[in-house]
Amino acid sequence: RLDQTGPDWTRLDQTGPDGLWSLDITTQSLSLSQRWDITQKGYEKKRAKLLAPYTPQIQGNMPHLVESQAAGLRDLCVCLDLHTEAVHAALAKYKERKMPMPSKRRSVLVQSSIEACTPPDTSSASEDEGSLRRAGRMVSSTPYQNHPAPNVEHWFNRVIQGSSTSSSASSTSSHPGGRGHATTAVLADLMAYTQIGKTPLPNHTQIGKTPIPNHTQIGKTPLPNHTQIGKTPLPNHTQIGKTSLPNHTQIGKTPLPNHTQIGVPVNSRVSSKIQQLLNTLKRPKRPSLREFFIDDFEELVDVQQPDPNQPKAEGNQMSPLAGEPLGVVTNWPPSLLASLQRWGITQPRSPCLTALDNAGKPVYTLTYGKLWTRSQKLAFTLLNKLSTRNEPLLLPGDRVALVFPNSDPVMFMVAFYGCLLAELIPVPIEVPLTRKDAGSQQIGFLLGSCGVTLALTTDACQKGLPKAQTGEVVTFKGWPRLLWFVTDGKHVVKPPKDWHPTIREANNEIAYIEYKTSKEGSTMGITVSHPAMLAHCHALTQACGYTEAETICNVLDFKRDAGLWHGVLTSVMTRMHVISIPYSLMKVNPLSWIQKVHTYKARVAVVKSRDMHWSLLAQRDQRDVSLSSLRMLIVTDGANPWSISSCDAFLNVFQARGLRPEVICPCASSAEGMTVAIRRPPESGVPPPGKAVLSMSGLSHSVIRVDTEEKLSVLTVQDVGQVMPGALVCVVRVEGTPYLCQTDEVGEICVSSGSTGMAYYGLPGMTKNTFQTIPVRASGGPISGRPFTRTSLLGFVGPDNLVFIVGRMDGLMTVCGRRHNADDVVATALAVEPMKFVYRGRIAVFSVSVLHDERIVVVAEQRPDASEEGSFQWMSRVLQAIDSIHQVGVYCLALVPANTMPKAPLGGIHISETKQRFLEGALHPCNVLMCPHSCVTNLPKPRQKQPEVGPASMIVGNLVAGKRIAQACGRDVAQLEDNDQARKFLYMQDVLQWRAQATPDHALFLVLNAKGTVSSTASCLQLQKRAERVAVALIEKGRLNPGDHVALVYPPGIDLIATFYGCLYAGCVPVTVRPPHPQNLATTLPTVKMIVEVSKSVCILTTQAIMKLLKSKEAAAAVDVKSWPMVLDTDDLPRTKRLQIYKPPTPEMLAYLDFSVSTMGILAGVKMSHAATSALCRSIKLQCELYPSRQIAICLDPYCGLGFALWCLSSVYSGHQSILVPPLELDSNVSLWLSAVSQYKVRITFCSYSVMEMCTKGLGTQTETLRLRNINLSCVRTCMVVAEERPRITLTQSFSKIFKDLGLSPRAVSTTFGCRVNMAVCLQGTSGPDPTTVYLDMRALRHERVRMVERGSPHSLSLMESGKILPGVKVVIANTETKGPVGDSHLGEVWVSSPHNATGYYTVYGEDALHADHFNTKLSFGDTQTVWARTGYLGFLRRTELTDASGERHDALYVVGSLDETLELRGMRYHPIDIETSVIRSHKSIAECAVFTWTNLLVVVVELSGSEQEALDLVPLVTNVVLEDHYLIVGVVVVVDPGVIPINSRGQKQRMHLRDGFLADQLDPIYVAYNM
Repeated sequence: RLDQTGPDWTRLDQTGPDGLWSLDITTQSLSLSQRWDITQKGYEKKRAKLLAPYTPQIQGNMPHLVESQAAGLRDLCVCLDLHTEAVHAALAKYKERKMPMPSKRRSVLVQSSIEACTPPDTSSASEDEGSLRRAGRMVSSTPYQNHPAPNVEHWFNRVIQGSSTSSSASSTSSHPGGRGHATTAVLADLMAYTQIGKTPLPNHTQIGKTPIPNHTQIGKTPLPNHTQIGKTPLPNHTQIGKTSLPNHTQIGKTPLPNHTQIGVPVNSRVSSKIQQLLNTLKRPKRPSLREFFIDDFEELVDVQQPDPNQPKAEGNQMSPLAGEPLGVVTNWPPSLLASLQRWGITQPRSPCLTALDNAGKPVYTLTYGKLWTRSQKLAFTLLNKLSTRNEPLLLPGDRVALVFPNSDPVMFMVAFYGCLLAELIPVPIEVPLTRKDAGSQQIGFLLGSCGVTLALTTDACQKGLPKAQTGEVVTFKGWPRLLWFVTDGKHVVKPPKDWHPTIREANNEIAYIEYKTSKEGSTMGITVSHPAMLAHCHALTQACGYTEAETICNVLDFKRDAGLWHGVLTSVMTRMHVISIPYSLMKVNPLSWIQKVHTYKARVAVVKSRDMHWSLLAQRDQRDVSLSSLRMLIVTDGANPWSISSCDAFLNVFQARGLRPEVICPCASSAEGMTVAIRRPPESGVPPPGKAVLSMSGLSHSVIRVDTEEKLSVLTVQDVGQVMPGALVCVVRVEGTPYLCQTDEVGEICVSSGSTGMAYYGLPGMTKNTFQTIPVRASGGPISGRPFTRTSLLGFVGPDNLVFIVGRMDGLMTVCGRRHNADDVVATALAVEPMKFVYRGRIAVFSVSVLHDERIVVVAEQRPDASEEGSFQWMSRVLQAIDSIHQVGVYCLALVPANTMPKAPLGGIHISETKQRFLEGALHPCNVLMCPHSCVTNLPKPRQKQPEVGPASMIVGNLVAGKRIAQACGRDVAQLEDNDQARKFLYMQDVLQWRAQATPDHALFLVLNAKGTVSSTASCLQLQKRAERVAVALIEKGRLNPGDHVALVYPPGIDLIATFYGCLYAGCVPVTVRPPHPQNLATTLPTVKMIVEVSKSVCILTTQAIMKLLKSKEAAAAVDVKSWPMVLDTDDLPRTKRLQIYKPPTPEMLAYLDFSVSTMGILAGVKMSHAATSALCRSIKLQCELYPSRQIAICLDPYCGLGFALWCLSSVYSGHQSILVPPLELDSNVSLWLSAVSQYKVRITFCSYSVMEMCTKGLGTQTETLRLRNINLSCVRTCMVVAEERPRITLTQSFSKIFKDLGLSPRAVSTTFGCRVNMAVCLQGTSGPDPTTVYLDMRALRHERVRMVERGSPHSLSLMESGKILPGVKVVIANTETKGPVGDSHLGEVWVSSPHNATGYYTVYGEDALHADHFNTKLSFGDTQTVWARTGYLGFLRRTELTDASGERHDALYVVGSLDETLELRGMRYHPIDIETSVIRSHKSIAECAVFTWTNLLVVVVELSGSEQEALDLVPLVTNVVLEDHYLIVGVVVVVDPGVIPINSRGQKQRMHLRDGFLADQLDPIYVAYNM
């Protein structure tokens, strides 16, 4: 960011020596008065002394000083390379410990080269740490390539010694080519699996206690043939659209043989990188600050204490500093226009301005006579020839926009003075090239607020502006409607002889408005009055010693700032000749300004340090130029930290071409204060120039300490001369009351003079703060009666009353209470060699606010030819250097592709626009490195768990510690008298027989196909007959005995139901299994095989089609097809004789097994007895008031849980008709379920979250079409979502909102809750109060407390009741640790007791005792008799004000989430869904998200729905939002394609599968970022 400007470096960088811009925040403490007294010998001596503490580490590795190709550069001014050396020395102090490099998807897989995997440097840790302690802070690293590679055994041993981290033992990586037999055993103890693969070992850098990456060349190593999620989903209990299955499957929570308990064989590149990352985080961080706040639930209290040892200002209070008085000149004109008139009439032929073309040839010279006549013509035309409806368009005092290209100074000058003569106020702005120019919208707001209606421009420029179809110039985004007027000759009119412009004395009216962009990106207009404009010209003329007819070379933008003040205003005041060098010429020929100084013998040149730097890069091409004519080289950005090295290097080269040292005159200025100080030309007899070498640490505390110890972290600044004539300057504190600073304190420079800006146009509040500041003394009294203007320059007054500037307010970043200047950080980044990865002039540094503090972000443009590893290494070194030199961590370093950063109009980076894009996720970086672990030191303290109150707490009746015990129950089944005929039967098979006799033709089931037509039906009798045939086949063909287990592998339909009852008739135990997916056998068939084996099924019943599939060639590739048990197909069973139905001896016998895969990837089968099955059906019947004349619609998978019970059991028990809609049919017809509900006028319907989501996403925009198809949902009384999770309130609300237009009542949608131990705990049913919603404080929830807040409170979480507790069900909330009951509205585990609880897990090894307490456990105190089953879910009960059907107050059960899934981080308990919700909200392109932890790191996986170039935008946004909302640092961000996150049939994310897929490197991610 070379002062906001940069040419096309691709060409230039090859011409100049590499080191030329090695910016100088030098380490020379040359005395302030002497500047040129250091010899080469002295330099070498000084350099040796400076680098002495670091030489042992860097011998042989120190980058050589750049040897210039040009002879003139051979004796490069000694100070030039010193900052680079400081940075290199700093880097050399760091030990190279490798960081995991981000993984990026490449179209070609690259095998990583063995050379790249260098073993780590061998120097011992103790030595290293000793040297660190001595230095007081860590500095940097040597490349370790020069060390001999240690043997692999030694290296392994080091790994083993070094990896005793908490829980990180499960993942590691190893070195190529090593055999390591001796160490493998030891490693095996540490790690579950280790493979000596092709991944480099973690060897990490840690910088100044900031972990920093170094390059690791990890190419994309081709993996063993793993399934890839996303391409082929992992196997599992399937779902709609996606499939997945556990890698390590566990049954009834018992591990199967040959599956690792911890996850996967950890031989992948991913886990090795995570291990690397952990190693970087293991080392102690910089001593943290006092915590910023403690999370107290009430408020976040900011308790940051200042460091008692920080340097404090000790000097006396400064005195205001006055410039010399403005000289009294006898013939000084009364106004600038009077001056123009005078020269126009008396010196008409005198040249005023010479314009050049892009070849550097003069195109036109404007004389003072021409300027005067052309300005008059324009003034007359504007006032008299522009009208609307016979009213003049413009009146004196109106604002007019001047839109002129940088290559046309002549037209601009005529337009500017034409406006002044017409008493109009010019507002010069940049030419908008496209509708999306950086900052263009803000310029539009400025024009709107200034009431601009007319824009002046040139003919060529007007033709180049974007046009609408009408041919008019388009209205740019945010701009007011403008009339465009071309000021070329043919459009202006010669005024009549008797017309003369009025030339008044300078009155207090506004002369012109100059725009300025603030730090936040807003654009303000600064008004300059006629007297101020005149006084400023007067002061500049006096300070610079300008004389008539001098030639001045202006390289700056003539529309604003110093370019306008010197090149357009003061030049006319003193009749000088300006040579204007356009930016476009500088880009083509950086030497052009020097050539013009030589050609025109210019006495003065006005430049920026960038222009000097560019000319250095190109100067070899020119031998015959002389700068001896120059008496002043005004460096307008002399206040920048890098200007000093430009000045010194420029002088060093061009002194041989006649440039005298004293000619260089840095100056300081700002839009508000105009020119504040300038170094006078040598002839004015001022004190010699000075330099100060300041401690950066002191500056960060706003204290000036001249650095005598010659540390690395110093800033060398040059003075910007003396205060302007007629001005009074003081330095005030930056924040709060403007107290005067002490003499050794840095503050904001304020100036009181007649030549400053007057106001921000239209912003009276900000104007008062900036332009009418009254500085006060420590005593509280004002220092003077005059108001001061804040200049936004930070600095101090040094010896000899010289002004020094150390930064600007808009580059100030306050991190952890210390101030850092963006320009200083840029300078340090630029000094990191080699620079072949990024463009020098295109680095932006800014801060963003995350978690109550500023965080530093560095963005640079990467060269197209830069390698991934090279860029990564450069980034690592930049982080190290900034940490070492500034003692501040960089939060995010991003590289963007070449030419994609928003540019300011004349080159340079548009900082505020870059920041805006970064925060919006629109920067599209190609490399990102985040270091939140080292930067974020203000997290709330980790939670320490308090011992809970034990059983000794008093129990009085039902009160615990003054609260009601959290216990509730559904209606008592025994008390309910209903005409339930089925009650008298103990077994479901008896109920079916009875219905077949009583109502043989009553249709129990209708199955719909995708077209919405009935594909099959079953009446009571038909079902009974089919079941009998199946039973006969089992007994006769299958020779099965009562109690044998039979797997039913059927698609959803009547066959499944009939074979289920057939098994009961034969006395067999049915196990329903989802059939394998024909297109995805490799991943779905192993699940089928596993359930068959685990359930010990002796026979498989299925259809002919599936039977063929099970034994096909494709199946043989996935499983051993020879080991299937007997397979019978039930397609064509013969009619049979009557069968003797099997009667179980007791209802407690096993009726069926229910298998499902939990979200944790655990396959668990539960046992359901006949008694539990009947009790479950009775509870559902009572809750939903089901009887034979009812119809209900079911769109659920029929394989497990409540879905199975509703599909296969409920209709047979209650006699109602079930309309069955297989969810898979929705893939081809999304509206199928809702059409069925409408067509059959169903009052009660059940669905899953995946079905609801499909309808919401697929039909959200089609409600009008559905209404035209007569779909009406007003019949629905209850629509229940069957789930085993916290209610998804956002989804249910969107569903209700979308389908409200089709008559769906907002009260109709509710949820159910069931789990493995009890399939139906809650179900809304048809009577009883509506479900209630509460709002909880998420911060309290992490501490396992329930705290109610108002809707819309910050950090609030809305939670909906999970339905009404079923009849016969009792619920209690128990403390997870003590197993005692908790009080009302307290969080604990939900325990349930009911006749339909499952009786236990069905496990292979008979380890029932291991999980017995899941099904029969007792409270540790209170009611210690009741037997409960533990659901494994956290929740709470809350007594509401509502009454239920029995007239009692209603107890609502709220389910918060699964205990197994919670993440324990920093002593707190997080629910993944809460973090995921925040992440999905952070960027529009995040389609889905899942989080899990691995070795205490939080891993966030996001699915990217946008283009791949957005992938890296997500990394900082995800990190930010998780920090802000959850106070957690994200360890790894993985960006994947849509559909990669596995989801089961119930619509739940399979996070453990995802974790296993990630660690086994099977996700094919777009990008993996390892946050440092």
